[in-house]
Amino acid sequence: MAYIEILCGIIVSLLALYYYFVSAFNFWKIRGIPGPKPKFLFGNFMDIILSRISTPTFIKNIYDTYTNEPMVGLYVGRNPILFLKDPELIKDVLIRDFSKFADRGFNVHEKVEPLSQHLFNLEPKRWRPLRSKLSPIFTSKKLKEMFNLILECGHHFEKYLDELAAQREPVDFREVAAKYTTDVIGSCAFGIKMNAMSNEESEFREAGRKIFEPTWNSIIRLKFKMTMPTLYDLLGPLVPEREVTPFFIKVVTDTMKYRKENNVFRPDFIDTLMKLRDDPGSLGDIETEFVELTDAFLTAQAYVFFAAGFETGASTISNTLYELAQSQEIQDKLRQEIREHYDKYKGELIYENIKEMEYLDKVFQETLRKYPPGTLIPRRSVSDYTFKNTNVTIPKDTMIWIPAFPIHRDPNIYPNPDDFNPENFTEDAINNRHPMNYLAFSNGPRNCIGARFANYQVKVGLIMILRNYKVEVCEKTMIPYQFDPNLFLLGPKGGIYLKITKV
Repeated sequence: MAYIEILCGIIVSLLALYYYFVSAFNFWKIRGIPGPKPKFLFGNFMDIILSRISTPTFIKNIYDTYTNEPMVGLYVGRNPILFLKDPELIKDVLIRDFSKFADRGFNVHEKVEPLSQHLFNLEPKRWRPLRSKLSPIFTSKKLKEMFNLILECGHHFEKYLDELAAQREPVDFREVAAKYTTDVIGSCAFGIKMNAMSNEESEFREAGRKIFEPTWNSIIRLKFKMTMPTLYDLLGPLVPEREVTPFFIKVVTDTMKYRKENNVFRPDFIDTLMKLRDDPGSLGDIETEFVELTDAFLTAQAYVFFAAGFETGASTISNTLYELAQSQEIQDKLRQEIREHYDKYKGELIYENIKEMEYLDKVFQETLRKYPPGTLIPRRSVSDYTFKNTNVTIPKDTMIWIPAFPIHRDPNIYPNPDDFNPENFTEDAINNRHPMNYLAFSNGPRNCIGARFANYQVKVGLIMILRNYKVEVCEKTMIPYQFDPNLFLLGPKGGIYLKITKV
């Protein structure tokens, strides 16, 4: 008899769980929003959760399937997500009604992942004052001051390239570019020579690999917190701690301690964090009411600068070279522009010099069109909201996804979108497009804070390579480009291998 009661209890519990999930699946139907049929437990994301398909491929399939729809309704688990396609509605979310969508919608798991409490993730209450205090490090004036630090890493990069070219072997430029950007971020953010190019055992390069290279630990964490964030807060501690957490906390706290004890000043990101720690009142009432400026909180800000800066920069450099290796005419034209500006400034590379390289900028933007680091832009409503010129109202805390990748690959916006064409960024071409049809760095008040820095970091790296070297495809080059379904950011399977030759 007891067994029957237990069995009945299990059946009732399973039915209750099933009803709990599927009862939410009428959310978009009630509002008249079309979308694919969700599945129990997974919603519409079973293939992504099981790593059967990459995120960029998935969202492009959704975008292309609902061609004429301004919005599409999706579910992650039982949680509704509005997939927004119409550029005017996107502009409302990112700019015109930003105050209603100031939250990116990421849950900050402070106890499970101390380094998750960084600027990119923070809710509006903490994000606003923190962004205003960190923004000065990314102004044009500050970047001009840091340019020589970037250039110094660029010169080391040149010497490293000489060694690689002499080996006459296929080069994984995703790894090579990551070493360069690691050194740049180390110098400009931490004031530390990381030596990633000269030292294969560099601790910082190894930390960078652990942040982004997929392991069972990282994959389980990502899928778990994406589908069940509340449960992740409770059970997350059972998953082994990420090794990078104690490493970064020690580096940042030791650096700040050394500078304070030895009265060392350096105009970089660490200095900005030290000022915040010494004067928490500069953030208004945020310090006492919402957050304690712990070592972990301050380290989280340096961590996201490092992680985002080295990975997106390395990806953009390697993706650019991948395209140029298949388009020698474009590569030759860019090399000619680089050499002409070197001649103009008597063999020197200066801050103003890079700003004048118009074709380099077109190539840079075209790479980010084809390969935006963030395939989608998330936002969460902070109040109930009715979209203009529609009957669609969403409640507070509804997630919005803006699909940057498929917008950038839309043939109605960019003719022959799979071709690499820098002429997509002539002045006329830009003026003839809706401004929301290019979202490489997002848009609005919560756009990428480091966009200017990324611009110069990537361009210096490309200049150092293309001025004296030609890149070509080789037997190990992956054609066509295949997205890795286990990577959080857009990235290829197995690296980007190219041949490099001195010219």
